[in-house]
Amino acid sequence: MACWSAENATKAYLRTVKMGEKAKEPNGVEFISALAAGNNAQIMVVACAGVADSTTLALVAAAQQTGGRDVNADHVEFVTGDVKNLLINEYKDADFVAIDCNLENYEEIISSIQESPRRNNTIVVGYNAFCREFWRNSPLCSELLANRRRLAINKNSS
Repeated sequence: MACWSAENATKAYLRTVKMGEKAKEPNGVEFISALAAGNNAQIMVVACAGVADSTTLALVAAAQQTGGRDVNADHVEFVTGDVKNLLINEYKDADFVAIDCNLENYEEIISSIQESPRRNNTIVVGYNAFCREFWRNSPLCSELLANRRRLAINKNSS
């Protein structure tokens, strides 16, 4: 990732707001989009528990702004498979990873990112982390933001 770009962050944030205009209030995805674009992320991965959600759209907006790719693992490049193995092997160069904490093995996925050798710094965002004890006690969590979706953020430096 290159240095912070306020312009990219702002444009991705506004693009995400426009995509979700039907929502009555922001739900955190605008922040995720701005964080990814502001850090000029080039390979963004979303691991979601069900169907692609608003987080996927947020990273699509960020990818449009930075010229990067959005890979949604479970699933624009849609990939299915074991999220943990995909992140360790095929997407080890991802510089931004958003993980739905409703995934059954989200703790293992987050730990595997921390433990695997990575070429670059990786920002890891756990969303839907509201009542997850893992984030409260984890050395992986550097920030826990209180909002409706409860975001947990970590920057994994190589």
